[in-house]
Amino acid sequence: MKLIINNLSKTYSNGLKALDSITMEINSGMFGLLGPNGAGKSSLMRTIATLQEADTGTIMLGDIDVIKQKDAVRKVLGYLPQDFGFYPKVSAFDMLDHFAVLKGIANSKERKDVCDALLNQTNLYEARKRNLSDYSGGMRQRFGIAQALLGNPKLVIVDEPTAGLDPMERNRFHNLLSEIGSTIIVILSTHIVEDVRNLCSNMVIMNQGKILLSGKPAQTIEDMNGKIWSKLIDKEQLTDHKNNFKVISTKVVEGKIQIHVFHPTLPDSSFNRVTADLEDVYFATITQ
Repeated sequence: MKLIINNLSKTYSNGLKALDSITMEINSGMFGLLGPNGAGKSSLMRTIATLQEADTGTIMLGDIDVIKQKDAVRKVLGYLPQDFGFYPKVSAFDMLDHFAVLKGIANSKERKDVCDALLNQTNLYEARKRNLSDYSGGMRQRFGIAQALLGNPKLVIVDEPTAGLDPMERNRFHNLLSEIGSTIIVILSTHIVEDVRNLCSNMVIMNQGKILLSGKPAQTIEDMNGKIWSKLIDKEQLTDHKNNFKVISTKVVEGKIQIHVFHPTLPDSSFNRVTADLEDVYFATITQ
């Protein structure tokens, strides 16, 4: 199954153009939607998830017209928004069982089997009787994936799923996403470059409602190699370097500023060439 988006645009009532002629094709597997806050990622996800209307354009999920056949989409969609609500004094099992009813699983034995299986898959079975208010942030995110997997979806959308998680929970979540992304379409919307590098076979970089770059993460890094240069400078030199070079990123190193500059050839003899990574691709793309 493929998700095909063609010429999708959305402008809000305040004049903000959140989506500007978005066109892409997404196959089964993990797909990264990378961009800063305000890039239009959530607007795109909400439109695909049938939560808001587009002004123009089409979205096809297999033979389902997402714009016109919302009910059909919802039957095969799993969605984990950036912020999702839950009843804090309800156990994980009872909450998941409630979501299963809403998903149309009417038989109680079937629901129990499905809920048990999903809680096992997300490593929450032993904590299934605990209230969701007692869950850590990572456990809540894994519960969010469990509810998104109800009904054997063909498309799962996760919006900023690892923001705020500690390294151990991020690893657990990465493993879980990788597992479910082996057979269905999983769209990972994030501003965390490492998540896309670790998980996704294909990606796009968005900013200001537009697709700026698309491709395989490894290939985009290869294309960037030989064009990233580094230098340690004093803080007072930063403005001059920004005026004279395309500085794509900065970070403090032992009291000095390490800059990365994008340039097809050596900017001058004071720079050292560094091996590019996806963060360099990302910063070079959104600062172009």
